Amino acid sequence: MLNKEQIKKLEIQASEICEKTVELIYNGGGGHIGGDLSEVDIMVSLFNYMKHDPKNPKWSGRDYFILSKGHSSETYYTLLSEYGYIDKTLLGKYGTFGSVLGGHPNKKIPGVEANTGSLGHGLGLASGIALALKRDGMPNRVYVLTGDGELGEGSNWEAMMSAAKYRLDNLTWIVDRNFLQISGQTEEVMPFVNLKKKAEAFGFKTVEINGHDYGQIFSALDIREKGRPVCIIADTVKGKRLACAENRADWHHKTPTKEQVDQLKKDMDAYRKELA
Repeated sequence: MLNKEQIKKLEIQASEICEKTVELIYNGGGGHIGGDLSEVDIMVSLFNYMKHDPKNPKWSGRDYFILSKGHSSETYYTLLSEYGYIDKTLLGKYGTFGSVLGGHPNKKIPGVEANTGSLGHGLGLASGIALALKRDGMPNRVYVLTGDGELGEGSNWEAMMSAAKYRLDNLTWIVDRNFLQISGQTEEVMPFVNLKKKAEAFGFKTVEINGHDYGQIFSALDIREKGRPVCIIADTVKGKRLACAENRADWHHKTPTKEQVDQLKKDMDAYRKELA
């Protein structure tokens, strides 16, 4: 269970990651900013929770992370830079011709386990890694973050069946449930009525949480049940912390203006002062 100081530290880190991610998108000329910002608190939690070593990205004892919603890569890049997986100077090349930091994560980047962004494949990839680790008797865990919009891809449901069949209790699947996708409300594009019950019916130990509450996120990450994979449905706000973008589908992919970036910096500075 997290104490107040630990939560404050995470909130400060998240505000900084949010600020740097928006600046990265602005300098790079575009990015999937809405989904980037809805996932910040989840991603910050994972980087603080998982076993990983920036000095040895292929460490055999590491936990594995798959960003299935690979189009929201800018938050991922910012965190990889903050933890020392990649040099900070690389961020300045994001979006330029020939840069390793493209619109989707690539295995050429230290700390990235798989090329992702073709939606609907991350859960299958994660399940395959989890199965291989389990058969090798390895204790590593596998975490995968999907968007809710990408659950319209049928391959997710095949992966869910496989994860349950092979009793992948080393797998944690997190859904960034912000209720928006590029075409609008997820419930209008392709409804996921009773998503929690659906995941449970497929064999997952499932919880629904506030995806911006660190106490709830860490408690959910602690869940283990023998013989069952875990599903965390994290209710989030698309565009979180960027006032002009919150809960707006038209900010799925967009470049903020300099004025909007500057306003965010002011907002985050004020927020950190309140926490101090």
